[in-house]
Amino acid sequence: MSNVKPAERLSAIQEYYFSRKLKEVSRLNAAGEDIISLAIGSPDMPPSRQTIDKLCQTARQPSAHGYQPTAGTRELCEAMAAFYRRWYGVVLDPKSEIQPLIGSKEGILHITLAFVNPNEKVLVPNPGYPTYTSLSKILGAQVVNYDLSEADGWQPDFDRLRNDTDLEGVKLMWTNYPNMPTGGNASMRTYERLVRFAREHDIVVVNDNPYSFILNDRPVSLLQIDGAKDCCIELNSMSKSHNMAGWRVGLCASNSTFISWILKVKSNIDSGTFRGIQLAAAEAYNTNTPEWHHEYNVQIYKHRRKIAEQIMAALGCTFDSRQVGMFLWGRIPEKYTDAEELTERVLHEAKVFITPGFIFGSNGKRYVRISLCANEEKMAQALCRIRSVEW
Repeated sequence: MSNVKPAERLSAIQEYYFSRKLKEVSRLNAAGEDIISLAIGSPDMPPSRQTIDKLCQTARQPSAHGYQPTAGTRELCEAMAAFYRRWYGVVLDPKSEIQPLIGSKEGILHITLAFVNPNEKVLVPNPGYPTYTSLSKILGAQVVNYDLSEADGWQPDFDRLRNDTDLEGVKLMWTNYPNMPTGGNASMRTYERLVRFAREHDIVVVNDNPYSFILNDRPVSLLQIDGAKDCCIELNSMSKSHNMAGWRVGLCASNSTFISWILKVKSNIDSGTFRGIQLAAAEAYNTNTPEWHHEYNVQIYKHRRKIAEQIMAALGCTFDSRQVGMFLWGRIPEKYTDAEELTERVLHEAKVFITPGFIFGSNGKRYVRISLCANEEKMAQALCRIRSVEW
């Protein structure tokens, strides 16, 4: 072995939990265990027929396979703007206020690079999406957690934020409503307070909004608040709402100056997404009807959610029935030391993989999360297995 060492930034992070745990699940399956996974939010349903047809049609065109503009094709940007206008009532200039992304996860990287210098601070929710923390650490930012609690409906406590947190040097605040992992719904009152908080402290609030359609009859956006575009950025994604997780299509929306800074970063890191994917994504935005969304994003998940609630009850967990999104978040019984004690038993005794809440932060250590991304037959089978074990 040579004396080459990894960059010091790697010491601040670990391999992503699901990357590591799925290797174990694969080994168990290879040994004949037949693990049912209710852990990851990867929709098991296909995109609409029009979306797939458009991809195939475009892929057959000889001219479709060259480099594409990093700023996105005209068709996709216009479709994204039309989507925001139709569903949220938000008007965006497709030429300057929208940036298509290779999934919103890369947007977290580009936004952090565009706004945060090394050693400057970012506010990250606890519990919250682990990538907000890991990418901030990789890029040398200081992570300052702010607490979310079940008692507050998983909404920020702004008085506590102002009184207990040193906001000097904070550049970004990450928010995620509807919330993952907790299922706390978006609140216009929270959005109004976020915009006010951003203005008062010269902080850019970034709302990650991929779950607004899942089990939700009233999708909303942070950008609906007056003045939000001046001090906030919103990420959105087709992964959940359009069953296109593997396609890697997302967007960020804000004022033209912020978007230009993000594009400056992105254009030096990657080139545009394949034209077939961009045009197919535009087709999905333009043609997926309210009826399609109601069937795929509300009705199907509603049936699965009932089974997930029975699984939670079988495990002795409690939960808030008002949750939205494609997961169910539940508090574990007091007899367990932490959530991983329970999830490891579920994995090895019931052969079902569910997620321990500690991976989302210390405030999640007494919670577990169940994904709704498995068909009713699989979920019923998981319930049967769990009921067969003495908990």
